[in-house]
Amino acid sequence: MAGSTFGNIFKITTWGESHGKGVGVVVDGCPAGLSLCEEDIQKFLNRRKPGQSKFTTPRKEDDSVEILSGVFEGKTTGTPISLVVYNKNQQSKDYSEIASYYRPGHADYTFDMKYGFRDYRGGGRSSGRETIGRVAAGAIAVKILDQLGIRLMTYSKSIGPIACDPRHFDAEEILKNPVYMPDADAAENAMAYLEACIAEQNSSGGVVECIISGVPAGIGDPVFEKLNANLAKAVMSIGAIKGFEIGDGFDVAKATGKNNNDAFRIGADGSVSKETNHAGGILGGMSDGSDIILRATIKPTPSISATQHTVNKSGEEIDINIKGRHDPIIVPRAIVVVESMAAITIVDAMFANMSARMDSLKRFYK
Repeated sequence: MAGSTFGNIFKITTWGESHGKGVGVVVDGCPAGLSLCEEDIQKFLNRRKPGQSKFTTPRKEDDSVEILSGVFEGKTTGTPISLVVYNKNQQSKDYSEIASYYRPGHADYTFDMKYGFRDYRGGGRSSGRETIGRVAAGAIAVKILDQLGIRLMTYSKSIGPIACDPRHFDAEEILKNPVYMPDADAAENAMAYLEACIAEQNSSGGVVECIISGVPAGIGDPVFEKLNANLAKAVMSIGAIKGFEIGDGFDVAKATGKNNNDAFRIGADGSVSKETNHAGGILGGMSDGSDIILRATIKPTPSISATQHTVNKSGEEIDINIKGRHDPIIVPRAIVVVESMAAITIVDAMFANMSARMDSLKRFYK
């Protein structure tokens, strides 16, 4: 299987299956001398692990990470960093039936058409458990960005029909509710909505928003390596993502040049900034120095208890009721995955940018 590697300089390769011995990632291109321990990575994995509330799968996994290489005496060595999380709570029997049919909304059919064979236990490589490797690598990327003064804030912007009110935005509220919304009232309404979905043996989708602050102007390239294009690829590579936006996103279709353009101005310190940020921090594929604002739309969990119609490998139409332990909504656990992929993309783009100007090279090598 090709396509398990992302990045050009700061490069990650994820590996493993949902019901195999474990999952993990190899991170190549991390500079030597970065302070790194397992706890740095564990904090990120704890944000995506299952069993944290009634709105996540009850599968109980510690998701404890082990660093196998690339770190010595608490610092990165510059060599590939290999990270592993062992699977300890698989219940493969829950999936024995699906070997013979295709679950609606899953990759069962497409895997069979591509490979003629698939690991049906939890979806194998197409399982959300694959994202553990992304999050482990993202923890390293975020630590690099933190030392450069770059911060990421990611949260649920909406769940089903319940959206946060910008007037009630409170960043401190994000970690105070199980749906990670920055609006306490919206969080309460969203949880009530999810309770109704669960009662109906149903699931919900939602929108994740990520704000990246402190990225200097000029990061990214103007043609095939546009920063927004690479962010889109990074985020859209997450299994449940069905849509992606930068800045005003699809709303620009209803805008005019007069109200969509961001006027420039000179600050008291002589720096260039913008009066508004409809562009979402990226112009011509390169960062413009303002906050980068991206959103990802996440589909409802396709594994639901309600009866669904499908076909089996014998070509018969059948009705099914999916067994197992599944999230009624993917959004809360996907937040850190979106943040991780955004961080990995920004780090990779910033490393590439170091060779964009001769004066930068001269300063570095002198």
